[in-house]
Amino acid sequence: MGTIAEGVEFDTVAREWRCKWSPDNDKKALVEAQKALKEVIGDIQKVDGFKKTDRVVCGGCMDFKVITSLPAEKFGAWEEAKFAPEETFLAKLKAIDGISVVETQTYTLMPVAP
Repeated sequence: MGTIAEGVEFDTVAREWRCKWSPDNDKKALVEAQKALKEVIGDIQKVDGFKKTDRVVCGGCMDFKVITSLPAEKFGAWEEAKFAPEETFLAKLKAIDGISVVETQTYTLMPVAP
């Protein structure tokens, strides 16, 4: 288990891929982002230590987020592999008309209540 500071421990590290989508054209950008995720989800699931992938969509902020979690001890190897298939997925998002602000972030996760 990792420790960031006294009392702040974690057992999971996650990588987030996110973007903003336009509601124009009956939310076509969101539909296309979901299709792009479906195209790479099989590769994500093959990552050594894969725990889960969550998708977050906010209709108010127009956020589309994909969060993949691994045990902390397995995360370094995925980082060394440049978070594959991250590059492919981000390229797909950037090619979609109506998608903007494509970003990534890494953070820790730890349950604090059941």
